[in-house]
Formats: sequence, C-alpha cells, structure tokens
Amino acid sequence: MPAFVFITTFGLKLYLILYQIKPLAPNICYYTGVRKKKHAGMGLKDIVNTVKKEVEVLQKEDAKDKLFTEGTQYTTQEAASEAFEKAKQKLFAVNKWSGLPGISSTFELHDANGNQLFADRPEIGQFVRIKLPGIPLENWVQVVNIKEEKQAAEFTVKPSPDPTEEHPQEVKHFFGKEASSTFRVELQGTTLKAYEIGQEEKPNNQGEEAGNRAIVNTLVAEGGWAGFQKLQWDKLTAYLVHKIEVE
Repeated sequence: MPAFVFITTFGLKLYLILYQIKPLAPNICYYTGVRKKKHAGMGLKDIVNTVKKEVEVLQKEDAKDKLFTEGTQYTTQEAASEAFEKAKQKLFAVNKWSGLPGISSTFELHDANGNQLFADRPEIGQFVRIKLPGIPLENWVQVVNIKEEKQAAEFTVKPSPDPTEEHPQEVKHFFGKEASSTFRVELQGTTLKAYEIGQEEKPNNQGEEAGNRAIVNTLVAEGGWAGFQKLQWDKLTAYLVHKIEVE
C-alpha cells in the first residue's frame, strides 16, 4: 500500500459526512493527492466501499520511526559555540516555528488548562497545539521531557488530549499516544546538528482514544501528513541550524 491514499474529493466528503465528521475532504485530498482516473466510472457505493477498504488496510500497518536532520559546519569553535547557543533559543521558542517560510504548520504553546502562552521556552506538562496548513483539524501534544547538556538540548512531546476539553481518554492527534517526537540540537566539534526524531508513529484510529476521528486520523497520518512531514521537519531542522529564518 503506498503512503498516499488516493480517493475522490466527492467520495471522501460523503464518507466523512456519513460518520458525522466535518467535511475536510477538499483539504485532505489536496495533501493526499487525488487520482481521479482510479475512480473513473465508479458509482457512489463503489467509491465509499473503496475508501473503507483503504482505511482498513492502513489501520493494520505497523508503527514507524522517522528521523530528519540538518547540519551546518563552522570554521571556528567560537563561531560554532555561538551558533549552538542561538540554536537552543530557536529550539525552545516553539511559538516562533509558526513563522517558517512557505507552507508550514502553526505551533502554539499552551499551559495545563489550555491557555495560550507566549513564553520563550516550554515546561514539562505544557501543551503544544499544532494546526496543519489547509486542514481545520487541531492536533495536541504534551511536553513530557526536556534535557539540556553542555553541547546538546532537546525536548520530547507525545500526542495528548485537548486540555480545554473534558475527554481525557481521547487523544486529539492523528498519531496514537505511543508516538513521540523529540526535537534536538547538538554541537559536534564545529558542526551544529538539528534533529526531529519520530518514534512509534501510527495512526490514532483504535478505540476510545481515537474518539470520532478514527477515519480522519488515518487519512491525515497516512495521506496528508505522510506527504507533508518531510517538508515540515526538513524546514524546521534547517531553521534550527540557521540555514533559513522565520518570516
């Protein structure tokens, strides 16, 4: 099964409506890619059945680990050390990630009650709300670990419930609660490195944890995000090592 889910805009919209989910089809199809030829001449029932089968296949896929990295080499240790200090500031200033050039997600830091924060760094237990471009579906992660060393700094987030809602069993993210993302910068000699380390990435589409988003989570995780993930994290890691700057 390819990474992209190829479905018609009309077929997906109807399928989401049948499951009483907001019709996100036009935007999801934009990111997943729409192969009209595949469904040419198919009836409405056939389209819906095709979507169901594709989602059922994706629900059985194993979790994946991903790694994205960028690096910049400096001519002197002094320049590299200065760049590393600046990189740490960029790493922890999550709100500024929203200003990455071109098509990018929105990142907002929130406290334990869901109130937006404008702090320069996160704390363990706080949340980040992530909104993918063009898809009106909020995704929440919680900061579970922060580590700073002499030549390295990182923090880790995991999919979480929406702190503004009273549904603690529902994870409001297209990945399941086992997944994690670690954002890291480190200095290796005179080379500044940045990483996004994704672990146990699997669509959030099982049981109460998925709520009423099981289908949409699957399509976004294996379709929209699968196509956009490399662009997003390549851009972020390039920003952390000063190859690009926020707008």
